[in-house]
Amino acid sequence: MTANKPPLRLLIVEDQIDLAENLYEFLGEDHYSLDFAADGLTALHLLAMHNYDVVVLDLMLPGVGGFDICVRIRQDLQCAVPIILMTSLSALSDKEKGFDCGADDYLVKPFELRELQLRVEALHRRHSPQKQILQAGEIRFDPGTLEVRLGELKTVLTGTPARLFELLIRAYPNFLSHETLGDALWGGARYGDTEGNSLRTHIYTLRRTLQSGLGHGLVKTVHGRGYRLESPEDTDRGTE
Repeated sequence: MTANKPPLRLLIVEDQIDLAENLYEFLGEDHYSLDFAADGLTALHLLAMHNYDVVVLDLMLPGVGGFDICVRIRQDLQCAVPIILMTSLSALSDKEKGFDCGADDYLVKPFELRELQLRVEALHRRHSPQKQILQAGEIRFDPGTLEVRLGELKTVLTGTPARLFELLIRAYPNFLSHETLGDALWGGARYGDTEGNSLRTHIYTLRRTLQSGLGHGLVKTVHGRGYRLESPEDTDRGTE
């Protein structure tokens, strides 16, 4: 990987500390940005808060196993991030189950760290073209760079606000309910007062960033129901 390219952001989900440390030492020296999770629920939380280029997911995890986590990434988070499963399970039936759960690659332990690196880079190359520009009226959003454009103005989103914005622009012109957004952000957790307060905080942060960079907040409240994206021309037409 050349130094002039932005670092690939990887989420490593692995409960074996020695292997996690080896991965950090090997990949951390080669312009990667690494986050680690020792269990699946932590991984789901990180995926809801951040955007990753590739997820490396161990199957034998404490609590919720890797197969279930893979399914929840695809179904609950509606996240298409490339996933490599790594495990000592080498039977064809295990590999078949892994791909059925939504994995993109399957690496059997033990393996050479260089092989994992090659697979990560290959997956990233294959999936990068799928990060097409999303458009809603005059609004354009690049899921790869998290850049939002409105005419000649642009701003860059981060963390949960970026995830929220992608969900809203994909749903445009429809609204998304509080419960749907809560499920996407918190992995299917029950939507209650705590999640509601957190959602409102993230929406406020998102609007403030958009207003500061683009001159429009863009996110409209559908009272008592949820939120939707509103392009400036919608306002000009008198859209409710």
